[in-house]
Amino acid sequence: MTQRIDYKKVGPDAFDAMLGIEACVHRSELEPSLLELVKTRVSQINGCAYCLDMHTRDARVAGETEQRLYLLSAWREAPVYSDRERAALAWAEAVTQISTSHVTDDLYVEVRRHFDEKELVDLTLAVIGINGWNRLAIAFRTELPPGTPGVGGHGVTDPAVRRT
Repeated sequence: MTQRIDYKKVGPDAFDAMLGIEACVHRSELEPSLLELVKTRVSQINGCAYCLDMHTRDARVAGETEQRLYLLSAWREAPVYSDRERAALAWAEAVTQISTSHVTDDLYVEVRRHFDEKELVDLTLAVIGINGWNRLAIAFRTELPPGTPGVGGHGVTDPAVRRT
């Protein structure tokens, strides 16, 4: 597939706005490994190859195991995730698929057992952010970079300014 638009160059203000969301998420108290699981799961749901490539690499850099990455699409059946991670993944799925599933009161109650109010706002912002990045990458066919080593293989090592 050929890239349609390089949105970073064509819409630098929009790109900077997305980076602002990302920087806010990275300043949060949420565990980097949890954020990478959530970003990977949302990217699986949305079918975003670019973001899957980036966030599975980032998850490995953050210490994530191959087994947990392989099982992520079936996390409900896999015993390798903590209750907090399960709550975050369920929340991420519900927020991502909000037009068809909504966010139930039961899910909210369960997630609040594991996340305080600030953490839940930050988690929700992370889900909103990765959904935005997915939509930009898919709509404009952002090309996968060559298999470059480093954070996400995308050459940006400062998490505050990552081009997720």
